[in-house]
Amino acid sequence: MNSTQTAHEPARPLTGELAAAIGQGLVTEVEVAWPDHSGHVLGKRIPASRFAARAAGPGFPFCGAALAWNTAGDVEPDVGSYGAGAGFPDLFALPDPATARQLPWRPAAWQVLADVVDHHRHRVATSPRTVLRGVLERLGGLGYTAQVGVELECYVLRPDGTFLQDGIHAYSLEKSNELDPLLSAVAELGDYVPVEGILTEYGPGQVEVNLAHADALTAADDAFRLRYAIKELARRHGLLATFMAKPFTGHSGSSCHVHVSLWQQGRPLFAPAGGGESPLARQAIGGLLSHLPAVTLFGGPTVNSYKRFVPDAFAPVTVTWGGDNRTAAVRSLLETPESSRIELRTGAADANPYWLVAAILAAVVSGLESAAEPARRGDGDLSGRAEPLPATLAEALAAARQDKVLADILGPESVHDFAALAESEWRKFTRQVTSWETDRYLRRA
Repeated sequence: MNSTQTAHEPARPLTGELAAAIGQGLVTEVEVAWPDHSGHVLGKRIPASRFAARAAGPGFPFCGAALAWNTAGDVEPDVGSYGAGAGFPDLFALPDPATARQLPWRPAAWQVLADVVDHHRHRVATSPRTVLRGVLERLGGLGYTAQVGVELECYVLRPDGTFLQDGIHAYSLEKSNELDPLLSAVAELGDYVPVEGILTEYGPGQVEVNLAHADALTAADDAFRLRYAIKELARRHGLLATFMAKPFTGHSGSSCHVHVSLWQQGRPLFAPAGGGESPLARQAIGGLLSHLPAVTLFGGPTVNSYKRFVPDAFAPVTVTWGGDNRTAAVRSLLETPESSRIELRTGAADANPYWLVAAILAAVVSGLESAAEPARRGDGDLSGRAEPLPATLAEALAAARQDKVLADILGPESVHDFAALAESEWRKFTRQVTSWETDRYLRRA
């Protein structure tokens, strides 16, 4: 897939609440935001008086290098059609009016998410939001839509990165109260992000936030915005929030769990059948398990992501599925017809939600198209009883590059770019001499 094969975006006139608020003089500024491959919130702050004309016209230009840099902002030469080889041309952020939201922490400012297009108003194939749109179009071609719910974990720390709390107190309301007023501000995000629940997790100062389920694109938008909101609210309260997957040795890692169900014309298709999973749910599980080693890359894009995968740490380490079983990589939750779903537990908090949701649904699409059948459901502790998940970023990279079926659904050009950026992370890591090495070997070698 390349940019010439993507949809042409028509004009998007400004309508709705944002247009009304601008017309009434209630808005001073609009944030136009879009993700890079690492899930960073990129964008421009536009005076409200200058927003409408550009939003409905060509969009907002930015340097194409933004789709060619790694998590540290280093531009990788082997990435994309918009890097040095092309002269770093302009791309354009085209606001999606349906995503306009008032910023709770700056009431006179709004934010709108954008699709990335080229000079001809074609969606740029390698942009993360476009990748997810492409998978959803393929799923729609099979006659299905997806509902997705995201759970994100993070640590709330002092500004210097040290622990704000001590002890492990999962589900503790007392520890939650100690994190006020920050957690109250997160709970009160309102229409900006639909927070469904907040709890303390298994690390000191670790928090999990559950989002309300929504259509897949909206769910990814919400997760993208949630990370932005928590980081900004923490900053405004003199704290640091980090979504680093494993910030501390010996303490719990932070995850991004994704719940998925399929629907058709308002009817839930994962409703239990005969006391077990519906045939369509089994195909979805089969597809997800078949491609899980490759999917792991998109849920674990950094070297640090894989430090979570240790036994007895509430993170799965094998390609397994089960019922209400947190040692399985894929958890099948049979509840009411509307709430029955599958949960992928391998994703890390540092994942780009667009890429992770896209990869999960691409594997599901593959399972539906091939009528995949999963292995027998596992019971008990599944930590060491099946094929291991990739243990390092390098192993996940190899799996993703070998999975041509998944790449075809996600877009080969897009997967190439994502993998090249992940490889740059691994390459830089392997060339670093760490304090652990010097402590261990300097006087012993």
